[in-house]
Amino acid sequence: MKYLLKFKMVVAILISMVTAAQANDAVYFVNGSHLQPLQETDIAVKSEVLTITIRDDGFAYVEVDYQFMNNGQAKDVTMGFEAQAPYNDGNEVKLKGAHPHIKDFSVVMNGNALTYRNGIVFSSGEMTQEMEQTGKGKFGFVPIDFKQWKYDDENSERFYNAKTDEYASYSFAYYFDAHFNKGLNTVRHTYAYRMSFGVGKAFEVPYWLLPAMRWANHQIDDFTLRIRADKCTKHFIIDCTSFEGTPFRVTEGKGKTRQMKVSNGDEDVMVTEVVLRNGTLEWHRNNFRTDSDMTILSADQLDYMHEWGNEAVPVYHDSGVSYMGWMSWVGDFSKYFPRIRNEQQVNKMAARIQRNLPYAHRGYVFKDATLRKFFESQWWYMPDPTWKPDTSSFSPCEKEMINSSK
Repeated sequence: MKYLLKFKMVVAILISMVTAAQANDAVYFVNGSHLQPLQETDIAVKSEVLTITIRDDGFAYVEVDYQFMNNGQAKDVTMGFEAQAPYNDGNEVKLKGAHPHIKDFSVVMNGNALTYRNGIVFSSGEMTQEMEQTGKGKFGFVPIDFKQWKYDDENSERFYNAKTDEYASYSFAYYFDAHFNKGLNTVRHTYAYRMSFGVGKAFEVPYWLLPAMRWANHQIDDFTLRIRADKCTKHFIIDCTSFEGTPFRVTEGKGKTRQMKVSNGDEDVMVTEVVLRNGTLEWHRNNFRTDSDMTILSADQLDYMHEWGNEAVPVYHDSGVSYMGWMSWVGDFSKYFPRIRNEQQVNKMAARIQRNLPYAHRGYVFKDATLRKFFESQWWYMPDPTWKPDTSSFSPCEKEMINSSK
């Protein structure tokens, strides 16, 4: 007998800031996930090492190494990866083949590469009238019947059924057959997908942890999370209530972490703020159970989530996109520069700071007393006396930002 499993990890991309009509709209490219068994009582997650690498190319790279313990007899299992349909990305939607914004998808089980197939299915959690009546939508991927459901040209993420007069969202399915031996089994899963970016959001990487609780042991016996900033500096927050109480460690490169209370709109929650330069952040726990998912958000989201009060109002920068977040310039610059009296002076100083942000994020030690004082007031600043000014490592977005502020 075969079981339908699925695993999900949510990803988003926001249309470019220069596209004014959509500058404030989040658009979702990918909804992926964790290995998610829906009816499984024998196979338990013995260990998982989840590595998410963030670079300046707009992609997040995911590597997941699992050890599964099959306490029953050998069995065949169908696993699936769900990738949510593109929304408002400006490209023509293709309803066949792989997802347009996922690359390098691979699964290796017990040392053997598995082949996968693609299909168009109703999105996870979708429940049409037919599904409710027959119950077939309760578990697993449900293929879309193109004879009854027609693609909605006005909304690129859904189909319409004229007979029942209902709409439903769809996903791209990646599914593959896996043979679990009795005892220990290993699975290595890798893929890359576009991250989100846009007004107020340099990038976003949500990851669904809850599906892992549906294996036989309802936990991950040994869980390790690693977040890497590869050849770049990233400033972000990690939102997951299950991570509270156990500190993150910077195991490679240079970085800082701190806990802070923010508002998510409904209540105050604790998040971990991180600045990471060419390094790796790690979190580990045995017998890991969770009742919440995880989101990695660029630090500019703190503008909307935190009241700074008397704290130094932060400046944010991300070298991967042409974006820089600020708080209220006119009201806050007097805290740093008492001689500034008008908006013209503020704008002049803001342009100067903007030109120097790429240097500051690489740890440049400023000789100019004014710039040195300002950047030393920023929590994320990590001086590196060994770094010499070298613009060859600057991204095209950084070079554009520097030129635009001259």
